[in-house]
Amino acid sequence: MSKSMSRTAQWALRRRNTRLTRFLLTVNVAAQRMSLFELNKSNCEPQYEFRKRYVVSTSAYGTGQVKNSQQTPLGLHRVAQKVGAGHLIGTVFRSRKPVGLTWNGRPNGSIVHRILWLEGLEAGHNRGGNVDTFERFIYIHGFGDESTLGRPNSHGCIHLAAVDLIPLFDRLPVGTLIWIA
Repeated sequence: MSKSMSRTAQWALRRRNTRLTRFLLTVNVAAQRMSLFELNKSNCEPQYEFRKRYVVSTSAYGTGQVKNSQQTPLGLHRVAQKVGAGHLIGTVFRSRKPVGLTWNGRPNGSIVHRILWLEGLEAGHNRGGNVDTFERFIYIHGFGDESTLGRPNSHGCIHLAAVDLIPLFDRLPVGTLIWIA
């Protein structure tokens, strides 16, 4: 697998004339991998450079945009909100509120550790109406059973191991771009 940003991600950023953010995440649904890139402005034309690759789990129901489909949405997104800063690793969230701990009676928490809440940036594709990623509550988040990483298993979100999620959460600011393909 290449450590360079995909041509489709590059094209999407140019097509939308998107303001580049310091970091960019790309999610490869077919490979169940997510890559972190950092903007290098030292060249005459700014370019993203590969930093790290993560194993993820996307939807068991495939990809799609429609509300209640439980599918992972495609296209250009950004981190709209971050939830969970300062909470213990293993904190279980429901409706973005802490409700317990994985080691204290909630070992199979479906949303744990931290939440990066995504917002679509493409009107009619992943933003607005019946296809709005934010209103679908699509997150990058931890999951109680990390043995499912590397294969489709979510209900639309992107699952990530705690060991990867916590430092990524601390590093990425709100507004960070995410390309899901």
